[in-house]
Amino acid sequence: MAVRIRTASPQERKLSWWDKLYFPAILSGLAYTFGRLFKKPVTVQYPEEPIELGPEFRGRPVLVVENGKERCVACGLCARVCPPFAIHMQAAETDDPKERYPAIFEINMLRCIYCGLCEEVCPEEAIVMSPEYDFVFRSREEAIYTKDRLLVDKKDLEARLGWLRQMRNPQIGKRFRFRISNNIHSVKARHLVAEGEEIAG
Repeated sequence: MAVRIRTASPQERKLSWWDKLYFPAILSGLAYTFGRLFKKPVTVQYPEEPIELGPEFRGRPVLVVENGKERCVACGLCARVCPPFAIHMQAAETDDPKERYPAIFEINMLRCIYCGLCEEVCPEEAIVMSPEYDFVFRSREEAIYTKDRLLVDKKDLEARLGWLRQMRNPQIGKRFRFRISNNIHSVKARHLVAEGEEIAG
């Protein structure tokens, strides 16, 4: 099958005498400048003025703490999916219903590229991107965040967790409603059933 290619006309790049003066371009630029001159500035005087960021912002990755314990079940998916190999973890067994927990969990913030893949792949929503963006390291050792520095209470991450639920299931409550008790393979779902929730969405 022959492919037709539309070529430009020979006159396309020829400028008229008015275009050669460049007045239209200069005047349109000046008009835009004067139009913005009297509008309210959007510059933020950081760090004196803190920046309010929405739940869609991907900041420092953290581990979610629920009922005094981390949600993480040490499946290792976040460490496997991480493109720059910034996550290191070691699993251990526990008597809790989740059976495993991360005895060691470290994130090298110098390697982290804040892509959010660890958050997307986590089946328990145990690692999420927090709104925190302002942190400083004085040495390479300080940039390696251990588990005690990564743990953040669930109530401080409600905005991000709610946004994730909406993004992953935009039709929840609109097109279908399903019973959580029909699918309780994850620890998170088992907790919801234990708390008396039946309908998702």
